[in-house]
Amino acid sequence: MGEAFAMATTDTSFFRAIDLAGTFVLSIQGASIAAVSGLDALGVLVISLATAMGGGVIRDILVGEHPPEALRGWPLVTVALLGGILTFFAYHAVEQIPESLLVVVDAVGLSLLAVSGAEKALEYKLTPIAAVMMGAISGAGGFTIRDILLAQIPAVLRVDFLATAAIAGAAVLVIARQMQIGPKMAALLGGAVCCILRVVAVWQHWHLPTANLH
Repeated sequence: MGEAFAMATTDTSFFRAIDLAGTFVLSIQGASIAAVSGLDALGVLVISLATAMGGGVIRDILVGEHPPEALRGWPLVTVALLGGILTFFAYHAVEQIPESLLVVVDAVGLSLLAVSGAEKALEYKLTPIAAVMMGAISGAGGFTIRDILLAQIPAVLRVDFLATAAIAGAAVLVIARQMQIGPKMAALLGGAVCCILRVVAVWQHWHLPTANLH
């Protein structure tokens, strides 16, 4: 199975670009939620950074990359800070963006980080199941940290197929890689599945079953 994953060398620059794009998108999302919650400038930046980079930091710790990539260089932190600062100073413009477009932006950020996280796990020779888990953590981990900092029940546990979409996208990437599909095409397939599932789930108000206690 390891040979199947090794059949195509991962394009590092391609997945770095995906990571940066996802980080930027989720930093805007996190900053927007923080601004709506009435946080000050520092609070907005903290939530923005946590949302954008939290999942990636957790993933790197779990795969054994020390220190995490986000803390070793300037690109990820800079991109996350830029997204948070831009959102803070242009919040009234961001506030005018239609909710449907914001859902798509949210789904794109989730998808980008989910597929990059799964691919990175495969680079570290983790099992397919572990790679799917790392993809889900990369994509949805930042949302969880954001909600904990805002004293809310994490959205990944209660709404609109958030973590479920990340799991599905990561699983598609892993399956595609096992089928000897190249990393770029596998990422596109996984990202598309994650993004579409997330958008449709919000649109159709899909939820996983909850316990019937009555």
